[in-house]
Amino acid sequence: MTQSNPQPDRIDVDDAASLARWTRELDTTEEQLKDAVAQVGDKAADIEMHLKGARSTTNADRVQQSGSK
Repeated sequence: MTQSNPQPDRIDVDDAASLARWTRELDTTEEQLKDAVAQVGDKAADIEMHLKGARSTTNADRVQQSGSK
């Protein structure tokens, strides 16, 4: 079995080491990462933007989280 040279900007959800690395780097779960790859492809920059968009908050949300009124 030959393994191709992994590309550093690609996320291989079938590779345990790659999956672990990217869930840690993108602060996400394996399930969210796999879902993002299914939706936008395996390019890390695209996945990061997709995940950030999914987590975006409004200013009102941030103010509420900070405890300010």
